[in-house]
Amino acid sequence: MVDRKQQQESADATQGTGIKVSIQGYEGSFHQVAARQFFGKNVEVIPCATFREVIKIATNKKESNGGVMAIENSIAGSILPNYNLLQKSTLKIVGEIYLPIKQQLLVNPGVQLEDIREVHSHYMAIQQCLEYLDKYNWKLVETEDTALSAKHIHQHRSKHIAAIASKLAADLFDLEVIAPNIHTMKSNYTRFLVLQPEEVAQPVNDADKASVSFITDHSRGSLARVLTRIADGGINLSKLQSFPIPGSDWKYSFHADMEFETMDQFDDVVKNIKPITEEVKVYGVYKKGKNAE
Repeated sequence: MVDRKQQQESADATQGTGIKVSIQGYEGSFHQVAARQFFGKNVEVIPCATFREVIKIATNKKESNGGVMAIENSIAGSILPNYNLLQKSTLKIVGEIYLPIKQQLLVNPGVQLEDIREVHSHYMAIQQCLEYLDKYNWKLVETEDTALSAKHIHQHRSKHIAAIASKLAADLFDLEVIAPNIHTMKSNYTRFLVLQPEEVAQPVNDADKASVSFITDHSRGSLARVLTRIADGGINLSKLQSFPIPGSDWKYSFHADMEFETMDQFDDVVKNIKPITEEVKVYGVYKKGKNAE
């Protein structure tokens, strides 16, 4: 007989009901957009000023059900400090999201383009939109967060200030998108990891991707031997990132994202590389994310 309570809990989890996750940034940020894409629109977010705080809260089961953290961008590359935070944590990766970064020019209702004198946003967002912004003689003001900029122009009822932020920020703060998709590079994705404490993370059905860290010995060709065994196992290595080990004599650890067809295939590869590495750590086995539109 089907347990209706379990059935409801499963449905709630899918839609984000009762789910709380830590994110970097404020409500309306792209981190919140990513959290909604994974958990559903009802997910509750805990805004954090830093990624370190995201990890801290995500680890505390009394405060949250986990966290969502950006790890790389298709233009800017890897966010290396976040790999270091992941290495030092006890969190497991249970999913990933590839989110298109679409920047919108937001104003209070009724404000026209000719009314705008200043545009406020995070430095990176402004840089992403310079081709559009250069058409106007606006003062560009750098702020700490895109969504916070949107919130401020809403709170102050600004008539001459616009913000660059997400469509979600416009919806949350009752702003109008006066110019949509003003970013220069139209193919700009950020990859986010969904993290949960190791003791509560559940196995992911139909998993086809894993994130693994390993340390090779200091002998010549040691990395090549590991990579050969990964390839011989039929694994697609979608990412390989090296990190110097602090205090070591030029030793490196390697973060590898592996794509596979079956869990047996992945398990065999991990088993085969262990004898030729000093350490192997699996950060998570999860479902490969898809590029969203």
